[in-house]
Amino acid sequence: MRDAHVYNFKRGLPRMSWHPHNLYNLWRRSFGPLEKITDRVEYKETLNWRRWTAKALLRGYHGDFINEKIFKRWYLPETLPDVRPSEALKKVEPSVELGRWATKEQVAQKTQKRLDEEKRKGLAPVGSLMFTEVERRIDVVIFRACLAHSVYDARRMVIHGSVLLNGKKHTNANTRLAPGDMVSVDPKAIRFLQPEAALKEDAEAEDAEIVESTVEENASEESAEAEAEAPSEKPLESSPKEVPSNSRFKKPAGSKSSDTGLTPFHLPPYASPFLFIPAYLEPSFSTCSVIYLRHPTARPGYSEIPTPWDADGEVVRLAWEWYSKRRMRIRSKSQLARMPENRQ
Repeated sequence: MRDAHVYNFKRGLPRMSWHPHNLYNLWRRSFGPLEKITDRVEYKETLNWRRWTAKALLRGYHGDFINEKIFKRWYLPETLPDVRPSEALKKVEPSVELGRWATKEQVAQKTQKRLDEEKRKGLAPVGSLMFTEVERRIDVVIFRACLAHSVYDARRMVIHGSVLLNGKKHTNANTRLAPGDMVSVDPKAIRFLQPEAALKEDAEAEDAEIVESTVEENASEESAEAEAEAPSEKPLESSPKEVPSNSRFKKPAGSKSSDTGLTPFHLPPYASPFLFIPAYLEPSFSTCSVIYLRHPTARPGYSEIPTPWDADGEVVRLAWEWYSKRRMRIRSKSQLARMPENRQ
């Protein structure tokens, strides 16, 4: 029931998940029929409606499980980064004209050189940095480290006590990590490391094929032995047949035998587009742990915060305009007592 609501095709909102329906919604928003809603030139709606739509698109991916009121109070930065359109670079800097008017040609050339370099590199997509506090959450870090199918699964791991923070059991999924914190996940809680993680339909289909091929092989071997068998002085002892064990059919497709000592590894279908590690994390898959190295940042042409939208595009800019006018910064003593854990 939750999947039907989260991955609703009518809304088509990308989420922090490896679910195939989520990949389909991402395609619809990027190249499919819903692209015109997020990437169009002519707008017939009001500016306020466009800002609200952009906010809904971004919040659908960045912390949709966080209440909007809580998000504005605790997860927005105290000072939102200034988002300037790229057209601002085309204007002539007044300091250049002033330097030339004052016959300071060297200063004007130096300033113009710096402006040309900024124009060549472009501005840093700082608009996406308003979700830095969301990326610091322990459940989001577990998902970014590819240790959970979705951020909802990572949140379940934390609440159920399957996560260690710096070697101690931690059950608060709202905790924001500090640089240097290490998060460890119990391998028994990671679904794709379990023998029964493969899809039931694929396992049953594979088992049916194995049974059918085994029956055919046994029938062909019996007929061949009957034809080759001839009367002799001493009957030959037939070699024992290899009868497959029942456990072979109960294992999912592609599972390794327990004799090999290998850890089962069953990624869900269509998970490869989401398998990447941000630069601010250092995971160790042999120990099922990850270290939060530093806070995410941005540089010209690149943002370290993963997002399905253009980090310097109009969706981020309109959402920034929405939150710059409606964020909540008043915090009373009773509100401070309810602040999510922040390890700085």
